[in-house]
Amino acid sequence: MFNIILFGPPGSGKGTQSEKLVEKYGFVHLSTGNLLRDEISRQTPLGTEAKSFIDKGQLVPDEVVIGMVGSFFDKNKEATGFLFDGFPRTVAQAVALDKLLELKKTEIAALLALEVGEDELVKRLLHRGQTSGRSDDTNEEVIRKRFAVYSKETTPVAEHYSNLNKLQRVKGDGTIDGIFGLLCSAIDTKKK
Repeated sequence: MFNIILFGPPGSGKGTQSEKLVEKYGFVHLSTGNLLRDEISRQTPLGTEAKSFIDKGQLVPDEVVIGMVGSFFDKNKEATGFLFDGFPRTVAQAVALDKLLELKKTEIAALLALEVGEDELVKRLLHRGQTSGRSDDTNEEVIRKRFAVYSKETTPVAEHYSNLNKLQRVKGDGTIDGIFGLLCSAIDTKKK
């Protein structure tokens, strides 16, 4: 099983690139954001709780996210590989994911980090907020708070995987196809 993490701040293009990578490589796409949005749209107790954190620009607690990931993984046992999108977001989640995958006799092959400047990210997210209906993408103050949370809590995840020689930095500015080409090159190098 070949598993990758597509990593980057909100608005870096993880969702767009994930779709293209899933199509090309046959990964099972695991987006905690999509899992949470599904819970929110169905107005489940988990969704209601998650929405209160998301609307404030905060991360959903680890135990909620880890439980969802373990369950999703078990539902897709035949997969040849997973693309983790938006997860792990904290070092605690990374360690928990590593342990979960070890139990499943697999591991993360690479963390691909999309790097994009903050001003470009704000512009992308405000545009997405106008078209997607996502409440967390309509307020610049909430967006910038999400970046602060990302920097403080999520950036150390890249360091965790760097220490395991699994970090690949990828330039996230440019055309969708250009960025996709850089991601494919990084994956193909790791698969050899």
